[in-house]
Amino acid sequence: MEHAGFHAKRILQLALPVLIAQVTQTLMGFIDTVMAGRVSAADMAAVAVGTSIWLPAILFFQGMLMAITPLMSHHHGANESNKIGPLAIQASYIAIVGGALVMLILHFSNLLIAQMQLEPALEQISTDYISAILWGAPGMLLYQVVRSCGEGISYTKPAMFIGFIGLAINIPANFIFIYGYFGIPAMGGAGCGVATAIVFWAMFVSMLLYIFFHKRFDEIQLFNHLAKPNWKSIFGLVRIGLPVALALFFEVSIFAVIALLLAPLGADVVASHQIALNFSSIVFMVPLSIGVAVSIRVGYYLGRHQPAQSALVAKTGIGLGLALAACTAVITVVFREQIAMLYNDSPQVISLASGLMLMAAVYQLSDSVQVISSGALRGFKDTKSAFYITLIAYWVIGMPVGYTLASTDVIVEPLGAYGFWTGLIAGLTSAAIMFSIRLRIIKRRALALRTSIG
Repeated sequence: MEHAGFHAKRILQLALPVLIAQVTQTLMGFIDTVMAGRVSAADMAAVAVGTSIWLPAILFFQGMLMAITPLMSHHHGANESNKIGPLAIQASYIAIVGGALVMLILHFSNLLIAQMQLEPALEQISTDYISAILWGAPGMLLYQVVRSCGEGISYTKPAMFIGFIGLAINIPANFIFIYGYFGIPAMGGAGCGVATAIVFWAMFVSMLLYIFFHKRFDEIQLFNHLAKPNWKSIFGLVRIGLPVALALFFEVSIFAVIALLLAPLGADVVASHQIALNFSSIVFMVPLSIGVAVSIRVGYYLGRHQPAQSALVAKTGIGLGLALAACTAVITVVFREQIAMLYNDSPQVISLASGLMLMAAVYQLSDSVQVISSGALRGFKDTKSAFYITLIAYWVIGMPVGYTLASTDVIVEPLGAYGFWTGLIAGLTSAAIMFSIRLRIIKRRALALRTSIG
């Protein structure tokens, strides 16, 4: 029987490539923000506003596809890797339809932007940014499917390599489309959307080629299972993935709505919020990568009918996450002003952004617990609970608290951005508590079921 030390080492081995892959993707957002900010505060704010609209839409379908990774790892643990290829093909149909729907939604997002009472320049750049990035939606979702093939067989390095490819394409593409090179007119913040759309498709094609040529993927025989849509399989995947999608949407959308509610307060406030949120997203990659690794290992041991090991994996993962979150929180507190200066040189923006990062450091511990516990629950095939927990934590607790403190004088004078971030702390802490309780219940059920069968 494997012990906690073995599981910690295996989780870190899986999580490190995932972390690097996630960081490279988040760095693309960082680079977009910085490079757009060099044009003007309005261009930086436009990227923030645009991201707050397109990201929840695409992450909804990405969350639905995330549920296939533990299913694949379950097949891998049960020595049924031949079932992974057909699963990926059916998931691809979900990605294609989802990508088309995202494009349609974003095409009409100008109607929403027009109601936001933005400065004319900010409104125009935001609209142009979204009009460009929507073309990358199908590529991003298809990439999620092929990436899951590697993670499903506990092989996470490909996503890391592809992440570097995406980053290597993103930087020169930004230079070309933001500032204008090789005869292409300078597009400012809107150029980030063009560059990102290109990167999404490049990552999908690169991962597809990796799977085709690498012998490690021979066991899943992805290209031997090309088939028409199997509606029974597709609806089964949707049934499992929909709660995850809704949970992810509830979590991401609260950040997006906050950005939209802050927009009328001016470009400096939006830019400050975007800086703190972007850096928090980078830090969040640490517990997120551990959560992915825990999900893979929990599913693997369930496939081997070893629920006790699955429970130990979950416990070990949460312990690792808390230790690392404590480290990142200290770094955030100590270097918050220097970090803000990397994004913008405005004293007003730096002051507000560093204050918001101080608040972000507070919720890193609870954020770590909630995302790793959620990953473990996906591994246990318990996805419905995430829907209810995130709905309550973020929209019944977090958003009302944040709005009350930010925009009303019911409790104190309106706190603006600080009020919304206080609501985020309340929401994430509530989610951590509820996910922890649910995970304990599911682990006990799994162990009891194994005991009764034995």
